[in-house]
Amino acid sequence: MSTHSHRARKRFGQHFLHDAHVIAQIIDAIDPQPGQPLVEVGPGLGALTLPLLAQCRTLHVVELDRDVIPRLEASAAGHGELTVHQGDALAFDFSALAVTLGGPLRLIGNLPYNISTPLLFHFLEASEAVCDMHFMLQKEVVDRMAAQPGGKDYGRLTVMLATKVRVEKLFNVGPGSFRPPPQVDSAIVRLVPHAAPPFPLPDPARFAELVVRCFSQRRKTLRNAVQGVVPPEAFTGTGIDPQRRPETLSPAEFGALAAWTP
Repeated sequence: MSTHSHRARKRFGQHFLHDAHVIAQIIDAIDPQPGQPLVEVGPGLGALTLPLLAQCRTLHVVELDRDVIPRLEASAAGHGELTVHQGDALAFDFSALAVTLGGPLRLIGNLPYNISTPLLFHFLEASEAVCDMHFMLQKEVVDRMAAQPGGKDYGRLTVMLATKVRVEKLFNVGPGSFRPPPQVDSAIVRLVPHAAPPFPLPDPARFAELVVRCFSQRRKTLRNAVQGVVPPEAFTGTGIDPQRRPETLSPAEFGALAAWTP
């Protein structure tokens, strides 16, 4: 089925992947195996769906756009068993699907760039029900996800992801690989949930508040950024210099400050 006959919709943030070389690279990175509970988020016209089905024979997909579902089902006919869940991935219960499929999910998707950050946080909430995730995202978002402390890309997203997953940037994808071409470069990222928490997080809400406070005031010293949230003696207790700038702290150091008790 020609991709030209379906017009990409701005409100869904749709850009359809058509580059066979890039598609092969993505499938190679995922290395899907028969019997694995694979779930594709936002399959669109099936650029990844059909090669995934060819290797796994069974696939679940979550798609919001009702108009693409009949053509997706038609193009998948005879390629394997495709189960379509029509609905919004932001509201979809991935944990329940993992129970139904009898194991942690492998999530895959070319995510809509306009809602990629809320989607990532939604997937993190279900991280205990997930084996790994491979996503296509805006390159600058992937750079932020995989950033090291101290760099300009390091921020709230980096630190919050680090509590739940290991982030690995795989490769970049240029705009010419899509129809219509997006205004930005894209990248493929692999997220693997930690088997055990990388550092203690006794109060996740306090940790999240601390991280938001710090990155909304990046130019301040740590002492000034967290005034009223972290007592001065916490710096002595954790051995973290209050004169440092927030973006120089590792996720574990944020964790230590949030967990400090007198």
